[in-house]
Amino acid sequence: MENILQHINPVYFWDIDISKMDAQKNQRLIIERVINFGNSDELSLIMNFYGKETIMNTICCLNFLDDKTLNFFSLYFKIPKKQFKCYSKKQSIN
Repeated sequence: MENILQHINPVYFWDIDISKMDAQKNQRLIIERVINFGNSDELSLIMNFYGKETIMNTICCLNFLDDKTLNFFSLYFKIPKKQFKCYSKKQSIN
């Protein structure tokens, strides 16, 4: 795939000059924005591009996921919520 960013809605990167982004150097940001704002086609695209393991490791290390997104990916990847950094962080605040 020549440039994954050509196939992702640029609106997700409203705060960044997308033309200067690199799909490898900015993989965490790309994954984070697609899982939070993207559709199923874009999710499939990043899964094929980065691989399931990379996606799983990245989302488990994110500081924030809304409850719906956290629930979805916990079920989708069969990862207990307590393995997500954002869930552990949220529990320690309460």
